[in-house]
Amino acid sequence: MNTIPVSFEFFPPNTPEGLAKLRDTRRQLATFSPEFFSVTYGAGGATRDKTLGVVDEIAAEGLAVAPHLSCVGATREGIAELLEHWRGRGVRRLVALRGDLPSGMVDAGEFRYASDLVEFVRARTGDWFRIEVAAYPETHPQAASPEADLEAFRIKVAAGADAAITQYFYNPDAYFRFVDAARARGADVPIVPGVMPITNYTQLARFSDACGAEIPRWIRLRLAAYGDDLASLRAFGHDVVATLARRLVEGGAPGLHFYTLNQPGPSAALWRAVAG
Repeated sequence: MNTIPVSFEFFPPNTPEGLAKLRDTRRQLATFSPEFFSVTYGAGGATRDKTLGVVDEIAAEGLAVAPHLSCVGATREGIAELLEHWRGRGVRRLVALRGDLPSGMVDAGEFRYASDLVEFVRARTGDWFRIEVAAYPETHPQAASPEADLEAFRIKVAAGADAAITQYFYNPDAYFRFVDAARARGADVPIVPGVMPITNYTQLARFSDACGAEIPRWIRLRLAAYGDDLASLRAFGHDVVATLARRLVEGGAPGLHFYTLNQPGPSAALWRAVAG
């Protein structure tokens, strides 16, 4: 099973100490020969310069990197500038997202949907970039319905996306059902499940409430019951997510994408549990 493609996601740190820690995290995770590292991009381009710095550093090390690119609040000129910047550094992947409007921002910019961004990147750069888009096995929280969400995904693929990375989830059936439904609509690209380690219940609950990812009730109750016993919570979380990841791979998932939160240990331990 050690031939399964794997990728790891980082966020751009705000401090020099955070950058130093991220370099160490990257060195540790690079030993698994990941397909690529991805770097997030704040709402409305809020972390633009920090994202550029981290992406440039990873690219300069000769590692494959996929910057996130969110289009809400962006202009065509600004996106074109970023595309040329990354082309100049040999970056060959992008994660194209709609993104969220920052609090207080009312102008969505010149792109309304992620599919508009995908179409623009393709028109501007041809096949230079491998474009990843987002997928939501449990339905995007702002979608009018599951069917509308599936149709939005189909349109992104038709616009030129090469593959997709899902929001994290803890119900494997949601993933397999989504893949089957996408295939039935003609969206025949690899759909890689996103995997979120469980190390902190409060943080996970906050993330999940914000992004619409469901934590099954039995998992929530177990996590809440551990209270301040972090060692037991993390051991339980590791077992839950390792079992999930193995089931995904055994069921035909084309790879795994870990949301590391810039922490090497939990994702590394999960990957070892899956890949051997």
